[in-house]
Amino acid sequence: MSPLDPQSAVQAATALNELTEAGRMAPKDYDAVLLASFGGPEGQDDVIPFLRNVTRGRGIPDERLEAVSQHYRANGGISPINQQNRQLKAGIEAELAARGIELPVFWGNRNWAPYIPQTLQDIHDAGHRKVLMVTTSAYSCYSSCRQYREDIGVALTDTGLDGKLEVDKVRQYFDHPGFVEPFIEGTAAGLADVRARLAAAGTPDAPVHILFATHSIPTRDAGAAGRSDAEPRQFEEDSAYVAQHLATGTEVIRRVESETGDTAPWSLVYQSRSGAPHVPWLEPDINDAIEDLAGKGVQGIVIVPLGFVSDHMEVVWDLDTEALETCAKLGLTASRVPTPGTHRKFVAGIVDLICERTAANNIADRPHLTKLGPWYDVCRPGCCANFRGEKPTIAGADTTIGIGHDPYPDAAGTAALAAGQDTL
Repeated sequence: MSPLDPQSAVQAATALNELTEAGRMAPKDYDAVLLASFGGPEGQDDVIPFLRNVTRGRGIPDERLEAVSQHYRANGGISPINQQNRQLKAGIEAELAARGIELPVFWGNRNWAPYIPQTLQDIHDAGHRKVLMVTTSAYSCYSSCRQYREDIGVALTDTGLDGKLEVDKVRQYFDHPGFVEPFIEGTAAGLADVRARLAAAGTPDAPVHILFATHSIPTRDAGAAGRSDAEPRQFEEDSAYVAQHLATGTEVIRRVESETGDTAPWSLVYQSRSGAPHVPWLEPDINDAIEDLAGKGVQGIVIVPLGFVSDHMEVVWDLDTEALETCAKLGLTASRVPTPGTHRKFVAGIVDLICERTAANNIADRPHLTKLGPWYDVCRPGCCANFRGEKPTIAGADTTIGIGHDPYPDAAGTAALAAGQDTL
């Protein structure tokens, strides 16, 4: 889609006078929920069409797409993400029903069926007019927040539903208890598992290290994450994306030590880096970090996929395959902690996030486990810039940033080619 003039672009944006304090929106009478995700192929014949969708407009030939499709090919051409979203949708529906809340849940994807534009049309055709969106991305950056908001803005424009269907979005939930507590349970269990196996091998006091893993992004995008031209905030390492992960990891470690008496050194690492070699991305890569730790005498590794909602392809391949193979090659005892998936606390937390925003069944309290939260309902002016051009955007206070030529087109085009990039 070509860049739009600012007046067109703000049609789907949120007016500042709709906001209450701290970027909150007043509760509304929403009549439907949209679960939005990345999407993924569901068979070998889907892989190349799916990758064409992911890289649309980049001019990347099929030969190159085939070269990066190996992770899907090795898993039957199927990404687990669609089935996981079916299960999450069913879990949300069951939790809503258990609370006596009559809100239908629809599901739409960016890059594979069911596509977001058709889902919005289905919602409208079913008679719904006010929709609250939940995404499968918990943190703040362009790919995990603003791009979803653009997807909705563009879809509303292209389908002719702009002005007919209202779509808002729940806050980023990186530090919501429903997202964090499954990681606390999993990290405690993973740490206990690694220590038990080391003890069984006769090395009960062997050093153990916890690695919190998340998706790497270009450092330019990291710097734009959480930025607000209107309300400047200072973030650790100058990025809300990085700061949110560090704060959540700190809380996980604090709780594990408090509840079990056990702890271990930890660090934040990245995975799925792609793009041109000359373009800087967040580091260190998880495999490089594992090799470095082994060289320092560490014998046990606990891998926590802190950046991810479910065990989709990036977790299955980048962690369960590549990272665990690196550990095995180096003779390290390793355990990979589960993602929240359909954990009862996560599903209940998603429904709590919905209830924060609804007039009926409203939950006024907005729990958060770090000092960074609760995050905004409506993204602040200048947040998570789109450096490739302006698009219609919902749930944002403006869309007047992001206009201009992308000096790193190869990075933009190949970033999405990381096989399994189906969480952002």
